[in-house]
Amino acid sequence: MRRRDLLAGLASVGVLGGAGAVATGNVPTALGGDTPGSGETATDASEPVDSVTIDTIDAPGSRDGEVTLPAPDRPTFVDFFGTWCPPCAEQMPDLVAAHDRIGDEVLFVSVTTEDVGDAVSEETVADWWREHDGDWLVAADVSAELAARLNVGGYPSARAVDASGRVRWATSGTHTTEEFVDGIESALDR
Repeated sequence: MRRRDLLAGLASVGVLGGAGAVATGNVPTALGGDTPGSGETATDASEPVDSVTIDTIDAPGSRDGEVTLPAPDRPTFVDFFGTWCPPCAEQMPDLVAAHDRIGDEVLFVSVTTEDVGDAVSEETVADWWREHDGDWLVAADVSAELAARLNVGGYPSARAVDASGRVRWATSGTHTTEEFVDGIESALDR
């Protein structure tokens, strides 16, 4: 069995389990969850997260290529979304506003774990991105390796990681612009 197939299979189990948790409204903290709709500062941020290089998608504000997340030596904000996820679409105006306010201070990236290039076309993601006014880097974590390293179990989810690679804010559910900005600021050295 190829490593990619194994990782995709394991990721599917994690996504299905996370989807079940989201459906019940109870995303375990171990899966990166908290009370849906609320933010929580990471309390055990002692271990840096190992970076993963994933493909980016040619879409507004993005480019075709690769990105390493979390970014080495730079604060990183990662929004996990799915084109199939209504709450992900609902919160896009708040993400747009947060990006406009603070996006230059961090590497601001939205990531889908959908099987882009196979089950979902890159064009589908780019069209969704355009429709919801995304204008920053968007990427595909098709193996869900980054999602696993950041303990993502539900969608939407967000992580703010400081320049040393430590998660400083981990949350799931939808958020306001202010909640996003506060979460991102927790990863900045100010």
